[in-house]
Amino acid sequence: MKYAILIYGDETAGADASPEEQKAVLDGWWVYEGELQKLPGLRLAGEALQPTALATSVRFKGGKATTTDGPFAETKEQLGGFYLLEVKDLDEALEWAKKVPVQEGTMEVRPVQEFEAPQ
Repeated sequence: MKYAILIYGDETAGADASPEEQKAVLDGWWVYEGELQKLPGLRLAGEALQPTALATSVRFKGGKATTTDGPFAETKEQLGGFYLLEVKDLDEALEWAKKVPVQEGTMEVRPVQEFEAPQ
């Protein structure tokens, strides 16, 4: 089964971190990436996202689309990145989510809805 691990956190956290602190944080992510790479076929995709200040939202109302700069909602936590994993079940997806190297934030684990194209 495919599961997405959506990584939410305060995108301003660590803005005043020293280069050494930033390196320590990144080193944790490289360790996690290394663990994912040890199991071929586990990590299907994964990316960090640019800050929400660079986002553009597309909203639909009455069938018409409008675009606005910025994220959809004002929240304390922003979507900062994701992983798409192929695992056997929710329990395995949750185990990988618990290993994501964050100090604070939320991991949303959600199964991917897969569709078959019509023949």
